[in-house]
Amino acid sequence: MTSTITDRLYSFEEYLTYNDGSDNRYELVDGKLELMNPPTFRHLLIAKFIENFLDGEINRLGLPWLCLREAGIRTGWRKSRLCDICVVAAEQVMEFLDESAVCQSAPLLVVEVVSPESVKRDYRYKRSEYAALEIPEYWIVDPIESKVTVLLWEEGLYEDREFVGNQQIVSQRFSELVVTVEEVLAAGKKEEE
Repeated sequence: MTSTITDRLYSFEEYLTYNDGSDNRYELVDGKLELMNPPTFRHLLIAKFIENFLDGEINRLGLPWLCLREAGIRTGWRKSRLCDICVVAAEQVMEFLDESAVCQSAPLLVVEVVSPESVKRDYRYKRSEYAALEIPEYWIVDPIESKVTVLLWEEGLYEDREFVGNQQIVSQRFSELVVTVEEVLAAGKKEEE
């Protein structure tokens, strides 16, 4: 569950430098700071697995891309979202190395791992904000529903395709990717399951 911490409106620039002295993480939504709950360990393990295999593909293919975990994405005038994983062209972040890790332009791919409190945010709000940026590919990894939805930007809209079970995830950005939904979700399962 997220909660708005103040009625004061912040500019995007103020958000980039905001520091309340805690380790809390916030998204900027219509100028208001929204406190983000810490993720579950399942969430973290799935995100780490995805980051590792995307990093492996980037390295294997020698692409000038970076795979980043928990970076921000500016999604509007007074909006910035925190994503679980994003893939960006290295040049997108090089001039901002010593600034807050918020992408100022659209990433090549974004991955969100759904948690019980993020269902509406990941499926609805982030989908529309990422579409407004024309992010070419957006994955919604949903361990609650045991599926991965891949949304591809096509002619002004996201076209989505769901993958379940032992289906291989089909990615436009990573056309040679070989990973199934089961493998992704297994990263967040207990050993005895």
